[in-house]
Amino acid sequence: MPAASPDPSPADGGGLPQLPPGFRFGTSTAAYQVEGAAREDGRGPSIWDTFTHTPGRINDGSTGDVACDHYHRFSEDVALMKDLGVDGYRLSLSWSRIQPTGSGPVNAKGVDFYDRLLDELLAAGVQPMATLYHWDLPQALEDDGGWLNRATIDRFAEYAAICGERFGDRVEHWVPVNEPNVVMMMGYGIGVHAPGKALMFDALPVAHHLLLAHGRAAIALRDSVPAGTTASVGCANNHAPMWPASEDAADIGATKLFDAMWNGLFIEPMLLGRYPVDLAPLLEDVVLDGDLATIRQPLDFYGVNYYNPWKIAAAGEDAELPFEFRELLGYPTTDFGWPVVPDALREWLIMFRARFRAALPPIYITENGAAYNAGPDADGVVDDQARIDYLDGHLRAVATAVQRGVDVRGYYCWSLLDNFEWSEGYQQRFGLVHVDYESQRRTPKRSYQWYADVIAAQTRSLG
Repeated sequence: MPAASPDPSPADGGGLPQLPPGFRFGTSTAAYQVEGAAREDGRGPSIWDTFTHTPGRINDGSTGDVACDHYHRFSEDVALMKDLGVDGYRLSLSWSRIQPTGSGPVNAKGVDFYDRLLDELLAAGVQPMATLYHWDLPQALEDDGGWLNRATIDRFAEYAAICGERFGDRVEHWVPVNEPNVVMMMGYGIGVHAPGKALMFDALPVAHHLLLAHGRAAIALRDSVPAGTTASVGCANNHAPMWPASEDAADIGATKLFDAMWNGLFIEPMLLGRYPVDLAPLLEDVVLDGDLATIRQPLDFYGVNYYNPWKIAAAGEDAELPFEFRELLGYPTTDFGWPVVPDALREWLIMFRARFRAALPPIYITENGAAYNAGPDADGVVDDQARIDYLDGHLRAVATAVQRGVDVRGYYCWSLLDNFEWSEGYQQRFGLVHVDYESQRRTPKRSYQWYADVIAAQTRSLG
């Protein structure tokens, strides 16, 4: 992996290749992970409130009740973005803050909060990319079946219309659903995320309903934004290259199957209006006439969340699933244990373009980052050189893909702040800014300054 120098020069942005004019540098967060204020100002409970308050679900026993207290400290966090120099911020809207039960009346204090946040972002020169659903389904909808219930799609379309009408004059880009594959597999397939169901292959209807929700929301957003405003709608899908554990036919077959489930199940309906041939028979009972046309709404951009490739092997005969995951040896790892393989991002982007060509809209890297858990030293400095190396390598991979003809328009670093990391609680730190969860003190890390230098250097070189 290419490593940044110990002290990257602000003059050259650490020597990164020049990215195209207008390339957007941003950061990302999600509502449940940062906002806190879980029981304030009319917000209703979400599935993550329920899940985190169930003993044994979260590794450190914590919840997102307070998180980073962004609800009360958003002005401080927007000021950090302004100082960082980013011109884009991917946030998510809390459905249960806007509609406490997922349907019915709008919570005035909830939408007022997002009004203030969006206005402050724009005043700071930061363009919002708003995600409607980043995993925090209102608990009342889960009580009615959640994403296994097709009626949830109708409620989501109504929620999208509310957001489009209220915020469409200020949101630059919209993402209806974040990482539907993760919701399906982690939340409904193996149950380590909310709502904690372990349905294995019986979770596939969740994928179809989330894809339909994406399509219905795209329609609703475009129909509801204020006159004279155009809704730019895309996605934020988690993708990864799949590498077989060996040349054995069984391992290759298992890898192809998991690739279809993790990648193809979400790419092909959105871009081509069909399901992968190996999986289509498993969805016959839930796909109705017109569904695939609804899912295949025109996309203004395709968002890729990338973290690492996966190594896949065939599972034993008695296993619940036909594939298993193997350790990817020979690469450094993050503090989360994830392999660091920047070149796999370049590989993914180039192969993605080669496969889908005219069907593929411009791409944004809507998430990319790493957990390194260093805290402030005696002088208050958070020396996270490993994160600098990680970001440097992945931005170089993006730049190489751009040089080879892939239309990548922006890069959103995950994450602005250390935050609540789902089933890990507060044990894994992805932020450019360190958060002391007791005092809520924010401390920009060395990676924050490095990213600021990169952005400034890229901007100057175009000036």
